[in-house]
Amino acid sequence: MAARFAGAGWSSRSSSWHGYELETGWCRIEIDPTDDADILLNGVVDPARLGELGRLLSGFGLPHELELTDENDVLAREITG
Repeated sequence: MAARFAGAGWSSRSSSWHGYELETGWCRIEIDPTDDADILLNGVVDPARLGELGRLLSGFGLPHELELTDENDVLAREITG
């Protein structure tokens, strides 16, 4: 997964045995595998570009659910693809 982001121009570096930090000018996320073979993405994204992250994941052929929360941890927006 990290290689796909790197191929799209993002920077990528290992952050743990199985995790990676991925970054571009408008987003910084960490990806980690889960016990059930899913991948957890966690980080910070420019709210105006959340849809762009969703389109990128769709372009990779990955089903996804993205949640954007505000500073009070209240769900502000959700994207499923």
